[in-house]
Amino acid sequence: MGSKVAIFSFYRFTKVKNKKKIVNDIKTIFKDYNTKGSIYIANEGINGSISGNKKDLEKILIKIKKILSIRKLSVKINYHDHIPFHKLRIRDKKEIVTLGKKDLKISHNKNSYVNPKDWNRIIKDQDFFILDVRNSYETEIGKFSNSSNLNLNNFREFPEQFQKLNMNKNTKIAMYCTGGIRCEKASIYLKNKGYKTVFQLKGGIIDYLKEKRHKTKSNYWNGDCFVFDNRVSINKNLSRGRYYQCYGCRNPISKKDLMSKLYIKGVSCPKCYYTRTLKQKKRSTMRQFQIDVAKK
Repeated sequence: MGSKVAIFSFYRFTKVKNKKKIVNDIKTIFKDYNTKGSIYIANEGINGSISGNKKDLEKILIKIKKILSIRKLSVKINYHDHIPFHKLRIRDKKEIVTLGKKDLKISHNKNSYVNPKDWNRIIKDQDFFILDVRNSYETEIGKFSNSSNLNLNNFREFPEQFQKLNMNKNTKIAMYCTGGIRCEKASIYLKNKGYKTVFQLKGGIIDYLKEKRHKTKSNYWNGDCFVFDNRVSINKNLSRGRYYQCYGCRNPISKKDLMSKLYIKGVSCPKCYYTRTLKQKKRSTMRQFQIDVAKK
């Protein structure tokens, strides 16, 4: 991969005891490495995305698994020209992916995974309801053409919006998301609610794109895939996509949006200029000023 840096995205649903101690133990690991990204620890497990030298990241994951007393993590590896994060954040949270449902019985869905190589067969099967569980700003720039979405502003809205579908509990449901973690949580939620047949794309869109890389005819993904780092989006070949990001509203934006009079770097874009308050814009302006000074 030459001089490119690695990006490791990983998660695991597992019971975590004494999460504050574990957060401190994991922080200690990173003192020996030049690595940036974010890791979240909750009672239900771990979720993270970190970037740096590949060998360093491999050593870090071995140490994290030892601290958590686990053998496996769901890991996705990608590469970029530079570290796509500004800093390192390691925090304890209530949930590793926020659904707002504390009474869920967390379990492993080993029998509910659809391997990327088998996903085309599932999405062509008319007996399945294909559900995109990502946010609306993600689905706008890329999706599987025959999928439905819930127009979510954030994942916390999933239970309420899904309920509006009034779906029969015998319906065959196949879900997908970016890397698999939101599908995993949504799958657990639906099974807790009594839905009998719920599948998810294993490894999410990213693993599907890896499986179908350079296989144009059998790649059913359309558009870019939004990612939660400075790359903003990736294309079918897992290279950086064609979108930028408005750091006022966090939405992906195009080159055309960048040329708009309503685009102010770090403050607003055509999608949020008229909805953000003056107070919000002033706060974003100050933040962007501090970022520019730090870069200089």
